Amino acid sequence: MKKPRVFVTQPHLPPLEEFIPYLEKIWERKVLTNGGPFHEQLEAALCDYLGVEHLCLFSNGTIALISALQALDIHGEAITTPYSFVATTHALAWNRITPVFADVDPHTLNLDPDKVERAITEHTRAIVPVHCYGTPCDVDAFQKIADKHKLRLIYDAAHAFGVRYRDQGLLHFGDLSVLSFHATKVFNTFEGGAIVCPDAATKRHIDHLKNFGFTDEVTVETTGINGKMNEVCAAMGLVQLGHMAAIQEKRGKIDAFYRERLREIDGVRLLDTPAGTESNYAYFPILIQENYPLTRDQLYEKLRADEIYARRYFYPLISEFPIYHGLPSARAANLPVATLAAQQVLCLPIFPDLGLEQAGRIVSLIAQP
Repeated sequence: MKKPRVFVTQPHLPPLEEFIPYLEKIWERKVLTNGGPFHEQLEAALCDYLGVEHLCLFSNGTIALISALQALDIHGEAITTPYSFVATTHALAWNRITPVFADVDPHTLNLDPDKVERAITEHTRAIVPVHCYGTPCDVDAFQKIADKHKLRLIYDAAHAFGVRYRDQGLLHFGDLSVLSFHATKVFNTFEGGAIVCPDAATKRHIDHLKNFGFTDEVTVETTGINGKMNEVCAAMGLVQLGHMAAIQEKRGKIDAFYRERLREIDGVRLLDTPAGTESNYAYFPILIQENYPLTRDQLYEKLRADEIYARRYFYPLISEFPIYHGLPSARAANLPVATLAAQQVLCLPIFPDLGLEQAGRIVSLIAQP
C-alpha cells in the first residue's frame, strides 16, 4: 500500500456544510467585495479574538506589509532579518526602501537587537523584525532601540496569529503588526492578511490606502492600491474562527509529541521558546547539527523518499538571492548565525489533521538515520 504524502503544513478546511450557507448568502446579496457584510463582520470578530481595537483586512499579507510601510511613509533604510520568507524584504524594495540585514539570535532565530543597533546609520528609518515561526521577538529591546533612535517599528507577524506573550497579545507591540492568512497559516482565509493598527485614525488611513486612495466616491487623497479582501475569503475566515480552539489543541498535541520524542536524539536541536509565550504551534523547526549521522540535506532527501515533504525553511537566506546579494549587509561574514541556521534547519510537518501515528513515523525516520 502506497504511503500517503505528508507535507510541512496543510490548510485546515472546515466542513463544507458550514461554508455553503455563507456562499448562499453572498449569492443572495450580490455583494462580492468593497467592504461587504462578511468583511465587516470578520474585522470585528478578529478584533475580539485577538484582543485588538483596530484591524484592517487585506487580500494577502504581502500587500498588507507593503501598505503598512507606505502608511508610515518610510524612506531610506530599514533594518530587517535575512532569515524569513522573501516577501518581508520584497515589501521594502517595493517601497524603494533599502533593506539592511542584521544577524539573528542563535536561540530564537529572530533578529538580534544588539546586531540591529550596530547596523543603525543616519539613513535608518525603521526596524522590521519577524516573529519567526511565531516565536516572539525581544519586543522590549526593539522598542527601546526604536525610541532611542526615533525609528519606526513594524512587525512582520505573519506566523504569529493568536500568540500571546507575557499575558497579552503579541500584536500590541510596535507601530504596526502585519498578519498573513495564507492557506498554510494557522488561521487562513484561503488568501488574506491584516494590519493591526494602534488607533482609529491610522485604520482609516490604511483603509483608504487599500482602496486606491479613495476617501469617498469622488475623492482620491493618496496613492493607494487594490488590497481589499473579498467576501468569499472573509466568509472562510468567519467559519475558521469557530474551529480555532480545536485547531490549536491538535497542533499543540503534535508539538508536544515531537518535543518528547526528539529531544533525546543526538544532533537534533529544538529551538527555545521565550518564557511567558503562549504558542500557536505554527511550525516545528529542528536544527541538524554536525554530530548527527546525516547532513541536513541528506535527511531532507531521506524523508522525501518516504513521502515526508519537510521543508528547509528558511533556505537559502534572503540575503543570498541575487537581487539582494550585492548589498553590503548581505555578506555571509555579517550574518554567521543566520547562515548556519539556514544550513541546518528543517521544518517538520505540523497541521491539525496530522495523526500521531504519522508523526511517529517521521520521528522514527529521524531517530534511525
